[in-house]
Amino acid sequence: MATDKADLKMNNKAVLYRKKDNDRSTGEQVFNVFNYLFFILFMLLCVYPFYYIFINTISDNVLSSRGMIRLIPQGIHFGNYVQVLQIPNIYNALLISVSRTVLGTLLTVLVSAFLGFMMTQRKMWLRTFVYRYFITTMYIGGGIIPVYLLFNQLGLLDNFLVYIIPGMVSAYNMILVKTYVESSIPDELQESAEMDGAGIGTVFFRIVLPLMLPILATLAIFSAVGQWNSFMDTVIYVTKDNLHTLQYVLYRYLSQATALANAVNSGAMSADQVSANIQTAQSIKLTVTMIVVIPIFMIYPFFQRFFVKGIMIGAVKG
Repeated sequence: MATDKADLKMNNKAVLYRKKDNDRSTGEQVFNVFNYLFFILFMLLCVYPFYYIFINTISDNVLSSRGMIRLIPQGIHFGNYVQVLQIPNIYNALLISVSRTVLGTLLTVLVSAFLGFMMTQRKMWLRTFVYRYFITTMYIGGGIIPVYLLFNQLGLLDNFLVYIIPGMVSAYNMILVKTYVESSIPDELQESAEMDGAGIGTVFFRIVLPLMLPILATLAIFSAVGQWNSFMDTVIYVTKDNLHTLQYVLYRYLSQATALANAVNSGAMSADQVSANIQTAQSIKLTVTMIVVIPIFMIYPFFQRFFVKGIMIGAVKG
């Protein structure tokens, strides 16, 4: 009899647990549905601006300038891209931009990684002073004129290296690497290597650097985007046409298109005269935007899986 009562109690408890599990699973399912819907809508909100720009670049320019292209392209053509790619000196400018992005990113990542690693070496002479000196540069700068005079003395004006050397050392990147090394790489690895006779260079290149992949990918994203989008250094420090970057050439072309549109609006030129030579200012702006953004879209997926881990571990010391 006692055994039957015990079995009955156990069965009742099992039924209650099943009800709770069913209720919990139902609640979780509802939450998951709303969660997926929310993030799908959020994704669409993020993607739509780029989709809007793209469909306007391949649609009829008159309809686009009137704001009539919203979801579906009309009068599809690729004349805007053909015309932009016919800009004088654009291919040389593309080569300069790609070269500065690749070379600048590689050197920035390597120098930042080594500098951040050295800031973790307690036996480094004047380590604290050097670290604080780099931190100070994040808040205090000389200004454009002193930097221009310095670059002139160093022979960097009208020199391709003006795109590379100034960005090689970054205090912010150094902090990310330093924090990542301190929080993610055990000191015992370096100690054991030094006991076997390894020097600082060997420890860095053969032990520490291969373990830095997440933070290196993060630095590469930061550096590549900054190098690719930069054009003010061209405006200030470069006058030779063969050193102009893609962004600067497109910026100049965009300014000319805007000036041409203003001439049409003021009546200085007729719309027929303009349409025979150039697309609308609206189409030029959107096409230039797409050309500048597409390379970053192509690069980012390769580094995205390392990005979150690298920035989180490198930013917070656990």
